[in-house]
Amino acid sequence: PETAFKEEKAHEYLTDLLEKQGFRVQRNYCLPTAFRAEYGDGRPVVALLCEYDALPGLGHACGHNLIAMSSVGAGIAVKVALEADASLRGKVVIMGTPAEEGGMGKELMLQKGAFDDVDVALMSHPEHRDALRLMMTARSLIKAVFHGKSAHASLAPWEGLSALDAAVGAYVNISMLRQRMKPSWRVHGVMLNAGTQSNIIPDESELCYSVRAPTTTEMLTVKEQVEACFRAAALAAGCTATISEKSPTAKHMIQNEVLIRLYQKHAERLGITFEDSEPGQFVATGVTSDIGNISHRLPCIHPVFGIVTAGKNHSSEFNEATGTLQSREKALTIATVLALTVLDVLRETAVLDDIRAEFRATLSKPLQNGDV
Repeated sequence: PETAFKEEKAHEYLTDLLEKQGFRVQRNYCLPTAFRAEYGDGRPVVALLCEYDALPGLGHACGHNLIAMSSVGAGIAVKVALEADASLRGKVVIMGTPAEEGGMGKELMLQKGAFDDVDVALMSHPEHRDALRLMMTARSLIKAVFHGKSAHASLAPWEGLSALDAAVGAYVNISMLRQRMKPSWRVHGVMLNAGTQSNIIPDESELCYSVRAPTTTEMLTVKEQVEACFRAAALAAGCTATISEKSPTAKHMIQNEVLIRLYQKHAERLGITFEDSEPGQFVATGVTSDIGNISHRLPCIHPVFGIVTAGKNHSSEFNEATGTLQSREKALTIATVLALTVLDVLRETAVLDDIRAEFRATLSKPLQNGDV
């Protein structure tokens, strides 16, 4: 397994496979380990999103190997259908999107125009349950570096300005902020650097914090408050602070009910049941994904499929579960569901019209529009 932006073997394997299957393949598409494989012509263009990065030290503990299997399998099935049925119109694209784990690969590809011609995008992600509408949060990953002045901690501490004090002050400030935080907000972080010797006043320290909220607008509000905590701590310690984002902002996920119902119809026919089977039901989570950014540009869905596992995502138990025959069989079932959903979009103009109409209506609501 390869981690974010280092998925060279996965990139080579998947592009070779798709080329042999008759897809037009663009390697290193927008990013060194991204790719685009397409079949068909004209519109609509439906993209199956393919993830394949692993977690540092945990392997495929988020199951991106199964995402690759289901999306590639679905794409090949749609290609076979396009070859067999001349009445089908449009194009299927398997979009290789690296670095979901902390790298915001999809946002970087968006910025470079990778999705400019795509009408609809979809994928499904392994989990411990089957669900249609995960409430995926917006997130900002903030780095704060405090700059002080070193001095001998015993001989002349008054000559120093402790960057460690600034970091500790920031931590305490954020602890006080929690009293005013909504239950759905999340602020969590680590201290990356705070000096190396106990008898030296540290002249530099570094914190990294994640800020999450249900909507992008809310998250930006919380982010401002967290940054104020950093600045106040620096001021109190006589230090300065350099605050920056470690990666692009992740927006919250905008659901598309029309597309969800198509996916649900085919999944239930294959025996899959969902926790949130009724319209308007959602599964609350604190997770974030870069697909949220795509959902603000075009209609897309990100349901999850359950595998048998003793642990949840990002655990060693889940890593083991993603390699079992039972999990691979479930991924192939999901490939069928995804393929049938894509074919619905390619086959019926009215379906795409409904998907687009809902997307425009949802995006126009202030709560959902992360750009206001």
